[in-house]
Amino acid sequence: MKKLSLYLLLTAFTFTADAQDTPAKSTKIEKKQVEIACGECMFKMPGKGCDLAVRIDGTPYFVDGRKIDDFGDAHADDGFCNAIRKATVTGEIVDGRFKAKSVQLVETKKTDKPKSK
Repeated sequence: MKKLSLYLLLTAFTFTADAQDTPAKSTKIEKKQVEIACGECMFKMPGKGCDLAVRIDGTPYFVDGRKIDDFGDAHADDGFCNAIRKATVTGEIVDGRFKAKSVQLVETKKTDKPKSK
């Protein structure tokens, strides 16, 4: 029984030590144009509310450092819960989340609707 307890203790210590030695994988993003919207509403990410997310090279990431309502009402017609927009971002992807240093929305040109006859 003592050997089993010692084995389990050493095994747990080894896994803990390995986890602490492994640095978080990160990818730096510099002034890249991405899609930005509500992760749950528009990118179908799991969650229990409306949270800001970016889609970089086809992969969505929740955003840390900015909130969904920092850019206006998320539930407006052109808000992030109803529309996917473009943004230029700088930051870092760490542990599956985008750590934003800057987020600049790209303004889209609005065209006049054709007049009905």
